[in-house]
Amino acid sequence: MTIRTKLLLFIPLLVVFANIIAYFVFQSGKVVQQSYDEMLGRILLIEQTSESAESNLNLLYAYLLNPRGDKAVQGPTEYQLMQLKGRIQEVSDSTDPSFAEEDYVNLLATFLKEKQAAVLDAKAQDPQSAFEHYIEAEKTVSYIHEEGQQLIDDELAYYRPIIENIRNKNERMNGWGVALFGMNALMGVLLAIWVSRSITGPVGRLVGLAKRIATGDLNIKPQPRRDDELGVLSDAISQMSADLSILIEKDKQSLEMRRLVKELELLALQNQINPHFLFNTLNVLSKLAILEGAEKTSDLIVSLSNLLRYSLQKLDKPVTLQEELDHIREYATIQQARFRDRIRFNLHFDASVLQQQIPALIIQPFIENAFLHGVADMEDGAMIALTLSRANEDVLIEISDNGKGMTEETRLSVLRPEGEVESGSSTGLGMQNVFRRLQLFYGKEGMVEINSNIGRGTTITIRIPVKKESEQTDVSVVDRG
Repeated sequence: MTIRTKLLLFIPLLVVFANIIAYFVFQSGKVVQQSYDEMLGRILLIEQTSESAESNLNLLYAYLLNPRGDKAVQGPTEYQLMQLKGRIQEVSDSTDPSFAEEDYVNLLATFLKEKQAAVLDAKAQDPQSAFEHYIEAEKTVSYIHEEGQQLIDDELAYYRPIIENIRNKNERMNGWGVALFGMNALMGVLLAIWVSRSITGPVGRLVGLAKRIATGDLNIKPQPRRDDELGVLSDAISQMSADLSILIEKDKQSLEMRRLVKELELLALQNQINPHFLFNTLNVLSKLAILEGAEKTSDLIVSLSNLLRYSLQKLDKPVTLQEELDHIREYATIQQARFRDRIRFNLHFDASVLQQQIPALIIQPFIENAFLHGVADMEDGAMIALTLSRANEDVLIEISDNGKGMTEETRLSVLRPEGEVESGSSTGLGMQNVFRRLQLFYGKEGMVEINSNIGRGTTITIRIPVKKESEQTDVSVVDRG
């Protein structure tokens, strides 16, 4: 039986017993409360009526002494007394009316009649008659007090045996409630013990295993087999411990390999030529070539110096297409000096896109790949073209050649993010590096398309979204290699 089934079975049963106890207690209290409410309601109604009659009498007396207006004497106080009289009449009609209740209602009616007569005589300027009606009203109020007290005594005498009977029943109900409460408490204790043994115990052991794993102790022994959710969780923890052991071992091997690679990179950096020394040397060679009359050699050295200087700049700063284009011209100059008339380099661009910002050294790796792997083996007729144009909200950069092309397998391998990084390039920046920096700079993938056929050349299209000045961002650096 699963933990869910156990809880769904026992907890509702416990709730049902608790509700039974609450129902018995509620019913017992409800009967007593109804009786008390009925008795107290009638008593309070009689008390309020007597007090209202007294208030009306006082207002009548004040009016007879100073009959300037009848609003006070015939206002809300009189209306309240009439309402109370009507409520007493309704209570008498709903129950068995007694002679005392009828007499009490008649006394209220008599008082209201005498009061109205006194007010009318006062308005008619007959003080003697008004005073006589006032005396009758005063006597009636005293009778109202006496009859009201008698009604209250009768109510208490009538309800006394009923309340005693209700009290006896309530005591029996309380006895049943105590018994049910004790049974419910016993079941709750038994349920708590069962939960503690069958749930919290195994959970505590699992928490202990988790703490051991957190401290690095992965030597977890097999746990007792269970057929519920905790058994599944125990098996999962054991499997996780075994998998962590394997992953830690693999991670150790990976860290050792990285350490060796970093050592090799450090050695390579230590053996690099100081760039400033290299630029100074190239400048000296360029001036020496001019002095010797070798102007083409001097121009080639200057191009090489500019190429190296551009390649060594920080890659986290964007450049304009104009700057990238100037760099491509320098690179093409050096390559054409190498290949001479075997390769022709064509450049076509739309001047309106030259201020568009892109990550540095984005185009040159594709041009270099076209030179080295596309048309390098062609004896004549080789052509590489670079075209910059606008297409709606994008800037298109197309690098095409008529070289040997590539297979479909090679094309897909180049486009894969996990593809191998090219080696042997002068800048040390491969095509995968370009893909990654484009993704980081623009926040999207699939910006590069490659169309190629064996023997018919390759066309690479880079689709750059136009960015406003406020949207320009730095591009994150990706490791060279």
